[in-house]
Amino acid sequence: MIEKSAIKLEEMAPSDWPSVRAIYEEGIRTGIATFQTEAPSWEEWDQGHLQCCRFIAKAGDRILGWVALSPVSSRCCYKGIGELSIYIHPDSKGLGIGTLLLQKLIDESEKQGFWTLQSAIIKENAASRALHKKCGFREIGFREKVAQMPDGTWYDTILIERRSRIVGK
Repeated sequence: MIEKSAIKLEEMAPSDWPSVRAIYEEGIRTGIATFQTEAPSWEEWDQGHLQCCRFIAKAGDRILGWVALSPVSSRCCYKGIGELSIYIHPDSKGLGIGTLLLQKLIDESEKQGFWTLQSAIIKENAASRALHKKCGFREIGFREKVAQMPDGTWYDTILIERRSRIVGK
């Protein structure tokens, strides 16, 4: 069992990618964490995510989870809105790592001027929905049968957001 005091949050570095990718691939295998069917290369992932607000949770040398932001639009009026991704290693679930990472992301995103964090969570992913609710996100809608997986299964997503109480008042 990992002691909470042993968990450290750090900025994600390119050298963390093999572990980050492995955790992402574990999420892909669940079938309810993402519609991706395979993890991208570091270069593709890096290009699709903002340079700020990328964090990992570690215990010793082991990465337990990660969180990052993607832009929602190239239009400047949306510069304060980030689409978040968060993944926790299956062996590390239930230890509060998701809460630590989301709180870190919220704090840092506000320092960076973000007024809204948002995401679309596959409806069946109850753990992710509960984590986000615990951290102040609210459900604002849903998309019915928004994506079809290779096996033919259609999935709905729940749209969530968290408005900053500090930025964009």
